[in-house]
Amino acid sequence: MKVEQIYTGCLAQGAYYIQSGNEVAIIDPLREIKPYLEKTKRNGATIKYIFETHFHADFVSGHLDLAKATGAPIVYGTNANPSFEAIIAKDGQEFKLGEVIIKALHTPGHTMESTCYLLFDEQGKETAIFTGDTLFIGDVGRPDLAQKSDLTINDLAGHLYDSLHNKIMPLPDDITVYPAHGAGSACGKNMSKETSDTLGNQKQKNYALKAASKAQFIKEVTDGLLPPPFYFPQNVMLNKTGYESVEKVISKGMTALSPEVIEMLVEDQHALVLDTRKPQVFKNGFIPRAINIGIDGDFAPWVGTLITDINQAIIIVTEQGREEEVVTRLSRVGYDNTLGYLEGGMEAWEKAGKEIDQITSISAEEFAQRYKANPNLIVKDVRKQSEFEAEHLENAENTSLAYLNDYMASFDKEQDNYVHCAGGYRSMVACSVLKARGYHNVIDIAGGFGAISKTDVPKTNFVCASTAKVG
Repeated sequence: MKVEQIYTGCLAQGAYYIQSGNEVAIIDPLREIKPYLEKTKRNGATIKYIFETHFHADFVSGHLDLAKATGAPIVYGTNANPSFEAIIAKDGQEFKLGEVIIKALHTPGHTMESTCYLLFDEQGKETAIFTGDTLFIGDVGRPDLAQKSDLTINDLAGHLYDSLHNKIMPLPDDITVYPAHGAGSACGKNMSKETSDTLGNQKQKNYALKAASKAQFIKEVTDGLLPPPFYFPQNVMLNKTGYESVEKVISKGMTALSPEVIEMLVEDQHALVLDTRKPQVFKNGFIPRAINIGIDGDFAPWVGTLITDINQAIIIVTEQGREEEVVTRLSRVGYDNTLGYLEGGMEAWEKAGKEIDQITSISAEEFAQRYKANPNLIVKDVRKQSEFEAEHLENAENTSLAYLNDYMASFDKEQDNYVHCAGGYRSMVACSVLKARGYHNVIDIAGGFGAISKTDVPKTNFVCASTAKVG
């Protein structure tokens, strides 16, 4: 028997390849299916089952394309109602794979169809459990994504508690827990960087599994949840009803576009120019009104957070040779309407004599000098609220990037707005969005708070600030 975790860091997502004899099961496949097909071929095996733990919200799964390519059935758990043919497994239903058994355990809570898959080895021993978004390493799945008029967040959290305590925690401590996500995913709030662990260790370390009562569990898992990204419900529908093949999406997105065609598409189709180059490269020259979301950062989650229409027509600008990577990563979160890319990159745009825009970016040291000269500078901190509360500049205002639209009116159109994040990635994203919305007096602080903290600009934290107000 072979169990392999196929982890995709940009989505913090784990898919699984299980082989026994010459039969393979894939759990929660990513949208591009070629790696699974190639691995199966190398191992002289065939895919027998495609298991889905639930209708994923944070990425588009490859279940449909994989089923079409292999003829293997798709398996969901109880309560699932996909628009395509699938096996809807009963709680406790077993699937034979070579010499091993995979057993479906219906575990509602994250969603009502959520199902874990328990693996029995050749000797019939429970050896691993694939928990999807029910149980993470260090956390459990958020219970707010499947709320309906008759089902509250507390109802779902209660179902999750019952699932964990009745189906998972009674299992042997030495089995391995393989979740669908790790740190960086928006599907939980306290996930570990580790991507697997023993169940016994999780019982000792996972805050949610240590809750003394159901009421305490509900309170702890529902406390501090941030709103999910806009694209989550749209991804659920794609996974539930179907989508265009990823090959077609990539083929369309790999269309080379001239500067003149791009100008036409922006004008006629209101296409958005998405520039994925590094922040400190982007700032030096970009297509006016382009948005910078660097491919080397948390690309897909920020696309899903800031581009609220999943059908938005997109034109990409990127480093030459990375065009297909960008189109593929957009498709992973359901952004399939990529019209093409700027052929020849920004060099071609400039050679054509087209207008370019720039963003002023200064060092932390230069910012410190300006601050000394004028302590009343307008400083916008686009980090998360929790980061801001841990420590921030004394006169900074928290305008989290995830809610930038809500904070837009707080930016001054007359005076300069100094923008920073933790390291410089999010601040350039924010500056590009602000520029596109007509705020041309934004100044990025390169290196973010990490660099600023090494200067003598006054800093404080939430506790100190609160105390100061009281005292």
